Amino acid sequence: MGMMLAVFAGLLISVQTVFNARVSIEAGSWATTSFVMGLGFISSLPLFFLLDQGSLFQLNGMNPFYLISGVLGVGLIFFIMKSVHHLGPAAAISIVLVSQLAVAVMIDAFGLFGFSQVPFTWNQAAGLFLLAAGIVVFKREPGKKLSIALRRSA
Repeated sequence: MGMMLAVFAGLLISVQTVFNARVSIEAGSWATTSFVMGLGFISSLPLFFLLDQGSLFQLNGMNPFYLISGVLGVGLIFFIMKSVHHLGPAAAISIVLVSQLAVAVMIDAFGLFGFSQVPFTWNQAAGLFLLAAGIVVFKREPGKKLSIALRRSA
């Protein structure tokens, strides 16, 4: 079940990113970010009341610092949208995924934010390296030196 949910999340974030990039051409980046966050709130609130058993403001001793995730969401939408404009959807999402995985590995390795510590392995290091190398190969233009492709992507 977890794998199916993760695949569905990947599908949604890819399509949402492309839609956001297209909307921002007409509306601008910050207006698009505001629309996305506002529509997300408007659409999630009725679902909360229909499907959730808890209280909207019942945090049960949760660290209130974690609520900063809403602000992080604003940055997420804005930065992905802008990276799609500069790199295209495939390259932008690839880089997002590798950086996301690298941070997730650090969260696991150091046991941050209340998660159990999971030792960092050479397999994980190799996997991250191969993913990053794959992006470089993916972005490389045929017939051009690799260093040129890297400078143009930056």
